[in-house]
Amino acid sequence: MTQITPCKLQQAVDANIISQQQAENLLSFLELPSSTTAQFNFSHLLYYFGGLIAIGAMTLFMNLAWEGFGGWGIVSISLVYAVLALLLCQRFKRQGHIIPAGLSATFVICLTPLAVYGLQQAMGWWPSSSQYHDYHRYVQWHWLYMEIATLIVGLILCWRYRYPFMLMPLAVTLWYMSMDIAAMLAGERPDFHLRSLVSLYFGLAMILLAFWVDLRSRHSADFAFWLYIFGVLTFWCGLSFQQSNSEWAKFLYFLTNLAMMLAGVILARRVFVVFAAMGCFYYFYHLADQVFKDSWLFPISLTLIGLAMVYLGILWQKHQDTISQRLRGYLPLTMQELLTNKKH
Repeated sequence: MTQITPCKLQQAVDANIISQQQAENLLSFLELPSSTTAQFNFSHLLYYFGGLIAIGAMTLFMNLAWEGFGGWGIVSISLVYAVLALLLCQRFKRQGHIIPAGLSATFVICLTPLAVYGLQQAMGWWPSSSQYHDYHRYVQWHWLYMEIATLIVGLILCWRYRYPFMLMPLAVTLWYMSMDIAAMLAGERPDFHLRSLVSLYFGLAMILLAFWVDLRSRHSADFAFWLYIFGVLTFWCGLSFQQSNSEWAKFLYFLTNLAMMLAGVILARRVFVVFAAMGCFYYFYHLADQVFKDSWLFPISLTLIGLAMVYLGILWQKHQDTISQRLRGYLPLTMQELLTNKKH
């Protein structure tokens, strides 16, 4: 979608499409702050950078020194941090600072694995010699308790505050859970094929969940963004790591990537298109390296296909609105509203 800029509006005035006063009024309206979305500027960069540092300090950058506090010490510190973060969230919400409020609530969700870990240590329930800092490094089945608790806390807080960024730790947790479930099903070292299968089906389930959330939130903020990202990542990796010597299976992989690309265009989700494009290039590389290794005609044919796709893109750009409106007419009303109200 073309971005509306002052230059574009002035061109519309010069072409007598709108008046100068209408252009100024429209520009003023577009510059109003939104309650659900935010323009990205330097202050927002500071918000996210600072918030992610705080979140990283209690997750990725957690070191062994914290083990010295003991189980109850870790639980107590986590609860104090969580209460302070919720108080900040409430204050930012009252003041209308949407991004800091969302980051504060997200911080509480990210604290949940640490608090559950401390509780398990304190109660003598921890089933391994591993420490919390291994949570983001190794795949192990006993992380599942921490992940389930994180999902529960996250869903409660998302229901209470409804900030899109809060879905990020939930999406990451679901991604982690897909790997840890494979470990639970097959022991500490599941074989590669089982891991890829679990990843494939778990990713597909996450994509369907993201689509459901997308439909539910079609009139508000983009709550499905992070679910789509990690759902596609999980599904595509599981699909790409499937082992098969059948050319038909590889061709089916190519068709699946084409379907993902089409879904990305329909849903206006670039993550589908990016991963699908990598899958298609992987298939073409396989054809060039294995199937048509000694054929001089294959590179020429592939070049012609590429040029044909470029030309198809030009035709699509010319007739996009007409085709889109006609195709949307066959979709359910909720899907039509979703595609009409896309945020990006």
